[in-house]
Amino acid sequence: MSTQRRGGPPPDKVHQTGPDNEPEVEVRRLHPFQAVKSYSCPGCNQEIPPGTGHVVVVPIGAVDDRRHWHHACWQYRHRRRPGRSRRLG
Repeated sequence: MSTQRRGGPPPDKVHQTGPDNEPEVEVRRLHPFQAVKSYSCPGCNQEIPPGTGHVVVVPIGAVDDRRHWHHACWQYRHRRRPGRSRRLG
């Protein structure tokens, strides 16, 4: 029997592994009311301002290495070329 939910929002925490043997991570949804600080998204090098919903990606067994990503940046992270970042200025 499948444990996948139909309809409604996705669960707040999921475990994911990526292609090419990426390490397993826990992806946590942070709702806008929970986002009280500003963070820098590693996917686009842009600020995630307070009050913006986003995801927190936590490598299993390495909580201190967690990173905050925009939803879209995390979803499409495999489409980026290695080392590519948005230039400022």
